[in-house]
Amino acid sequence: MTAAKIVDKTLRSPAALAEAGLIPSDRIASLHKVAAQYAVAITPSIAELIDPLDPEDPIARQFVPDPAECDAKAEERADPIGDDACSPVDGVVHRYPDRVLLKLVHVCPVYCRFCFRREMVGPRGKALSREGLDTALAYIRAHPEIWEVILTGGDPLVLSPRRLRAVARELSTIGHVKIVRVHTRVPVASPERVTGDLVRVLKASGKTTYVVLHANHPRELTSAALTACARFIDAGIPMLSQTVLLRGVNDNAETLGQLMRRLVESRIKPYYLHHPDLAPGTSHLRATFAEGQTLMRALRGRLSGLCQPTYVLDIPGGAGKVPVGPQYLAGVADDGNGQMRYAIEDVNGDRHTYPPEGLMLRTSAR
Repeated sequence: MTAAKIVDKTLRSPAALAEAGLIPSDRIASLHKVAAQYAVAITPSIAELIDPLDPEDPIARQFVPDPAECDAKAEERADPIGDDACSPVDGVVHRYPDRVLLKLVHVCPVYCRFCFRREMVGPRGKALSREGLDTALAYIRAHPEIWEVILTGGDPLVLSPRRLRAVARELSTIGHVKIVRVHTRVPVASPERVTGDLVRVLKASGKTTYVVLHANHPRELTSAALTACARFIDAGIPMLSQTVLLRGVNDNAETLGQLMRRLVESRIKPYYLHHPDLAPGTSHLRATFAEGQTLMRALRGRLSGLCQPTYVLDIPGGAGKVPVGPQYLAGVADDGNGQMRYAIEDVNGDRHTYPPEGLMLRTSAR
């Protein structure tokens, strides 16, 4: 197999991947079934990152389809985190009291092979209609407990600045909404989309806007991607990141640590490390809880607190996210004198008593 060719357009089929040199031609037939079921799209920016000579390339594992995707397990489900169960109107997911997802569009610049919405996104998915958007905004207006609106999809930044400006203006008229959060892959997948006009329209009047970048490997943080992110940050829009723990991509402390440090160096605060969801055909990419907890212990012991994401599981069925990181409180006991003493593990696994033996608690008269 030869090195990849220069790609000047998004690749959307196994044949296009082969023509670009990203897969050998003898794999085309085996990927037709995958492509018929789940959307395929690899942008020029992502194609440049793939090493076709490396069968274990971590970028290819995220974006190049794999026959293993046709092997759905019994525990996997089409809607793994229960979006449908928490959707009162089309386009809105209201899982937590103070915030909602607003799903504006069902397409993305690239399609991740582990996507938890892989049954819902792609060319067959439909964007929220004008009437649907009006209904969604009416729902948000009618619920004063909604403090934050999260724009998602699909990827909301595939929409034109004109359409995003219209949404931002509508949200700016809803007094109880104080935070607008945008989740996106665009700065990595299509950094050229992050123009000055796009950045300006995301700043809803009277609201605080955050942009959350989805990045899983340090190689994704190219100079073009970081320049795109800097446009948001320099305009006063803080950035966070989310990462999915993926087998063969970032399931080692060195790679994950490099990613978190590069994010922080780029003024992007690591936010979530997601345990992979039970999306159909993704078991070959799922790490275990034990592996994730071991990685988090390694990060805690060697990296700044700025580099620590929260390791979370989105509980299947719609119950929401919970932290599933390692525990450092290892036990508790009464010393017989009414004093509770705790066994605390440090990052090296050594145990310590808290309060330490012999520590006197004193109060001073005033």
